[in-house]
Amino acid sequence: MIQPGPRNIITDVAGLRVGHASDAAIKTGATVLLGDRPFIAAVHVMGGAPGTRETDLLAPDKTVQEADAFVLSGGSAFGLDAASGVADALRAQGRGFVVGDQTVPIVPGAILFDLINGGDKDWAANPYKRLGAQALADAGADFALGSVGAGTGALIADLKGGLGSASATWGGYTVGALVAVNALGRVTVGDGPNFWAAPYEMGAEFGGRGPATSFDPGAVPPLKGGDSRNTTIAIVATDAALTQAQATRMAIAAHDGMARAIWPSHTPMDGDLVFAAATGAQALADPLQTPLMLGHMAALCLSRAIARGVYAASTVPGDVKPTWQARFGRQA
Repeated sequence: MIQPGPRNIITDVAGLRVGHASDAAIKTGATVLLGDRPFIAAVHVMGGAPGTRETDLLAPDKTVQEADAFVLSGGSAFGLDAASGVADALRAQGRGFVVGDQTVPIVPGAILFDLINGGDKDWAANPYKRLGAQALADAGADFALGSVGAGTGALIADLKGGLGSASATWGGYTVGALVAVNALGRVTVGDGPNFWAAPYEMGAEFGGRGPATSFDPGAVPPLKGGDSRNTTIAIVATDAALTQAQATRMAIAAHDGMARAIWPSHTPMDGDLVFAAATGAQALADPLQTPLMLGHMAALCLSRAIARGVYAASTVPGDVKPTWQARFGRQA
């Protein structure tokens, strides 16, 4: 039986911590996933407009197999600087890949576009290095969902997006997902409150509304108006002892969860990306069956995390779109 972990967030994977930093005036932020020690790291990109740092290094044939942290950030290309703030702070702690007498923290990152969301973007200096360092300092086992961190200024087609997370346990293994939802498409069916991810909901983690009773498969998807720059960026993690190639397969499988939760996903205007982290605490019981199940769990967690992020988004002054709660929360 697959069940949520005790917190139902990615830090149910022991040895991982998450921190946020948000800037309410700019309507943006950054989120950091930090390991107590370096973890096996991988990535898979399916969107047509990604913005990334250090992703080439995560291919299974490259020299470095582990990362110290992952960074998700708003800010489009400016937001890539959030990883620099994290790397500087980790270097000061003596963490990183050892090269001679130097340590080089390995901090892959990905960004979403939130530059046209009602916030004040007239900064004199790039704020994202500061936000990255603040998010790292905030890292802990418990963290908020919704309009925080990299999800602070996120928008989807018709609603505010947000930062979501979920976890699952099976057979002694734990898998979790962390996602900033800023998609071109919708996460709900038609004009109603029902999430596309509803068939995968555990308990009432995003309202318990259940699946939509009907939808028109021939309908043209209503997309984000005006601003066609988007992206859903995610991390899936497990305590299993995976190779980098196996972790890459888990990231690939997790994209199924994105496709189940966002309609449409992986478009030419989205930079949809999934990082994968494996802490290695639990040996694989079966070299074929166990990775298969971990990929299935990663997709399940990512679907739920996407819905939870939008469900938890909060209303703040200057919003250009309503939250799910404002539009649907009072409906029976």
